[in-house]
Amino acid sequence: MISREEAVARLRHAGAGLHHNVGRLRVALPAALGRVLAEDLVAEFDLPPAPTSAMDGYAFSFADAKRLGFRLPVAQRIPAGAVPRPLEPGTAARIFTGALLPEGADTVALQEHCRFESGVVAIDPGEVVAGANVRPRGEDFCAGRCVLPAGRRLRPQELGLAASLGQAALTVFQPLRVALIATGDELVEPGERLRPGRIYDSNRATLRGLLGSWGVEVFDYGIVRDSRADLAAVLAEAGEEADVIVATGGMSVGEEDHVRSVLAELGSLEFWKIAVKPGKPFAFGQVDGAPFLGLPGNPVSVFVTACLFLRPFLFSMQGAEDWAPRPSREICLGAAPAGSREEFLRGRRTADGVELHPNQGSGVLSAVCAGDGLVRRPAGVALQPGDEVEFYPYSEFY
Repeated sequence: MISREEAVARLRHAGAGLHHNVGRLRVALPAALGRVLAEDLVAEFDLPPAPTSAMDGYAFSFADAKRLGFRLPVAQRIPAGAVPRPLEPGTAARIFTGALLPEGADTVALQEHCRFESGVVAIDPGEVVAGANVRPRGEDFCAGRCVLPAGRRLRPQELGLAASLGQAALTVFQPLRVALIATGDELVEPGERLRPGRIYDSNRATLRGLLGSWGVEVFDYGIVRDSRADLAAVLAEAGEEADVIVATGGMSVGEEDHVRSVLAELGSLEFWKIAVKPGKPFAFGQVDGAPFLGLPGNPVSVFVTACLFLRPFLFSMQGAEDWAPRPSREICLGAAPAGSREEFLRGRRTADGVELHPNQGSGVLSAVCAGDGLVRRPAGVALQPGDEVEFYPYSEFY
């Protein structure tokens, strides 16, 4: 078995090596959500392009206001979008949020700190300091600055920033085409009649959801029976159609587990076992030049290994830099025995710390749903109530 760190490093290296095969395309701004930016986005102007008011109130020269006892005649009104006249010395301007600051003004007093009577504004001197409530030119960004670097995975806030640069479209990397396969004679499609000895296939539903959140295009090959010939045929077809092949089940060494032998025949196997729980039988190799990632068959193992290993590989292949999940430090409220492998336990964060689900079985998908993250237990370490642990919120994997 190899460690989680080595597995992730090898997967990231392999993904980055395949990144040159990924094309680029220009998409409208709304369609760029979740995609990976393919070109640096450089500002062509300052934002704001000139000093503006951050609040509704009155604009003035602080030196003039101090000299005149903070009582100034109001000479003009400046709404957002208007071009103001230069401020006459010894006067103030009624100004609104986002409006350009007039030449000669350097401070804005909030309207609730002012009293306006008979054309004169009286400003409370205890509530204002020089330069207050003014957004300086270039506060957000300056011309020539790289605002969004290539490799950034685009969230809603990045789309907003691109829009503030005047971008109606962005150049992004093409979404990966991922072939999804579930193996096992025991599997039945949801909606079909469940016969004795069978279970509904939940793994493809879980993976489709994860893959969708990672911005890839899914080619669902459905359920493949435990037949070496059937599996070989499907893998060969998927290798021609998709950029990446992802399969669940069939990774063990039983007589009905054919993935490893078929992989050796059609391609190659780089590594097979990872020292992590749940999810030890995780395979990585290639089929006809297409990378192959084989996940275990148990539903919790599928979720955990997809988050820990499939995600960094796909992100690296797409050129995304922000692949690493960021854990928080929390107090563990439960206990877990030591084990020879690093373990990721299902847990729920509370105001007092992290509760561990009472059933940590690799087939108990309801435990994943009951919590909101994974608790890392290092190899050879037992957890006790009060221990500090690393907690990985599920949101870090989406």
